[in-house]
Amino acid sequence: MSGAQNALAPRNTRGVVFIHCCPAAIAPHVEWALAGVLAHPCKLSWTAQPASPGQLRAEASWVGPTGMAAKMSAALRAWPMLRFEITEDGTAGTDGERLAYVPGRGFHRSMVSANGDLVVGEERLRALLERARSADEFAHGLHELLGSSWDAELEPYRNAGDGSPVTMLHKVV
Repeated sequence: MSGAQNALAPRNTRGVVFIHCCPAAIAPHVEWALAGVLAHPCKLSWTAQPASPGQLRAEASWVGPTGMAAKMSAALRAWPMLRFEITEDGTAGTDGERLAYVPGRGFHRSMVSANGDLVVGEERLRALLERARSADEFAHGLHELLGSSWDAELEPYRNAGDGSPVTMLHKVV
């Protein structure tokens, strides 16, 4: 493979899908949607979600080409009642990312550094500096850039998942 072809080859990465809150009737559809993206069957280990009685939760590690987190998030957007997060580790040529979804709030997409910190790009910070007219507006803008509202809404669901089983998913490459 030549250098140019190698540069265009998809890079494998890994990540985690956290389905924080899902109605039981939707669980098979979530597995079907993820299987469509991964191109092979997907069986998650569902457990009760203590933060929301009657709902389920699951998490799964995945391996596949870069861009999988966005593809999985797009597949799951068909069920707006879900609460989920999908992470994708960075590679030598790509940034990591975290996509979070909360009903009524929508998506929040963040770049993530190698150590797990959220990264806010210079252009986004400059735009905030330009549009904020007060310290309160600036603080609100920073919270939006960091996804603070999404984190606040997801935190009870994250804590309820501590110690839950994790499934391994692989993208056939």
